[in-house]
Amino acid sequence: MAEALEIMGVSASPGVGVGPVHLAADVTAEALVPGDSVAAEGEKLRQAVATAHAELGALADRSDEESAGILDFQIEMLLDPALVEMAEDRIVAGDGAALAWVGALNEYIAGIEEAPDEQLRARAVDIVDIRNRVLSALTGRTLEDFAPGSVFVGKDLEPSLFLQHDWTAGGGIVLFEGSVSSHVAMLARSRSVPMLVSTGRFEVAAGARLLVDATGGRVVVAPEDQQILEVRSRTAEARPSAPSRTGGVIETFDGIAIRLSAIVNDPSELKSINPSYVAGIGLMRTEFLGNVFDQERHYDIYRQALDWAGDAPVIVRMLDLGGDKMELGVGAKESEAFLGRRGIRLLLALPEIARLQARALLRAAAHGNLGVLLPMITVPEELDAMRVIFEEESTTLGRKGVQTRMPEIGMMVEVPAAALMLDRFSRSDFFSFGTNDLAQYLAAAARDDQSVAALYDAATPAVCRVIAQAVVLAETMKKPIGICGEMASDPQHIPALMTAGLRHFSVTPNRLADIRSTIGGMYSDGRAVAEMK
Repeated sequence: MAEALEIMGVSASPGVGVGPVHLAADVTAEALVPGDSVAAEGEKLRQAVATAHAELGALADRSDEESAGILDFQIEMLLDPALVEMAEDRIVAGDGAALAWVGALNEYIAGIEEAPDEQLRARAVDIVDIRNRVLSALTGRTLEDFAPGSVFVGKDLEPSLFLQHDWTAGGGIVLFEGSVSSHVAMLARSRSVPMLVSTGRFEVAAGARLLVDATGGRVVVAPEDQQILEVRSRTAEARPSAPSRTGGVIETFDGIAIRLSAIVNDPSELKSINPSYVAGIGLMRTEFLGNVFDQERHYDIYRQALDWAGDAPVIVRMLDLGGDKMELGVGAKESEAFLGRRGIRLLLALPEIARLQARALLRAAAHGNLGVLLPMITVPEELDAMRVIFEEESTTLGRKGVQTRMPEIGMMVEVPAAALMLDRFSRSDFFSFGTNDLAQYLAAAARDDQSVAALYDAATPAVCRVIAQAVVLAETMKKPIGICGEMASDPQHIPALMTAGLRHFSVTPNRLADIRSTIGGMYSDGRAVAEMK
């Protein structure tokens, strides 16, 4: 029997797997067939992209929501015209469609793999996935799969290949490179497939028996039976409970629960979100729902969201008109400015609108766990004034025999004067950071003005510092606090937001999978698990 060889790696998904090695095949451009004419090769490429698009869409249709989110991400990238244009330039220069596609994508992938940010580097394999799928359509070469029960060994593993593979017979994944933040790592954790990354390249024969001790962070080539028994016994004794995702709760590597809620811009989006995957709706916008003077329209939409969420909370933000949101034609000219009469200022200036929306919210609240967010609060008096409107409307509706319930009323934390003095807002039931506006106000740089975009982006550290200070104040007040700004939907900002102390993130539905993957590869203090190995 060959002597066992041990290689150390980083655990991306704990567990133990044993099986014969499947060595990933390298995709090379040299073996591809050259084309015959520029026009024909260009058309061939476009048809292959369309085929790959259809295949990914079909795979997404039969996948769970989390997996479908990853595939939707790939489809978005596939439909980016820049990728095809890069390949078309190579076709014009004389390459065939397949050679041009692989050459262009390889160059693009190499650029991503050199990025300083690990989250971005982890997305390189998604481009590899796209490259291989289009190449398969161009050449008729079947995409690689492997026997059930095998251990996949290679540089990286494409998400769509993982999803197509049958993992019920066991096996595992060993990657020379890879990342704990990759989509495949997220999928492996969700399906309890043992996975090691960052082992470095090592020699192993196809078919050799491999022990993947992902809990212990090592792989053993040609293990003895006794070694396998010992590892399995030790792992069974030490096996931690599986990370919980029930109701949109995911645990960090050190076991801290993080809540993920959905951001909803339009009620039609609810059809594509599985309510069991989120902790309710953390932000439902209302600016784009149509006629703001149609109370029944408001009420129906809020009821629809509450019915969808069941017992989970639904946080509805009152009309945030003004600034860049003037589609409904209400408000004065001066409200077009971000620093003018907008948000709560405009609602209090136009009480007929505020009272109409309050009535709809009071009626809907009787049917579920409804909360109300007030936009652009600057001073406590604005919060108090809106509470008076809700109380008066509740009394009026009660006299008419209409069933109502007073919802919890919280505030967006997006004005620095409020964020720094959060302890003054004791009548707010909860807080939620709106980082889009908070960043522009801290940087004094309008977020719709490209000439100062760099300043707006540069405000991120200041935003995180203000958030950290406000989280401490909220905890002292024993008030819930979360974030619903765009930063929460960007994986690169999650470590800093975790460090600032946030534990509740409201995320756009198409980024839920990415944010889950990011948090699953982190400690609660914002450190990446990979950095601690």
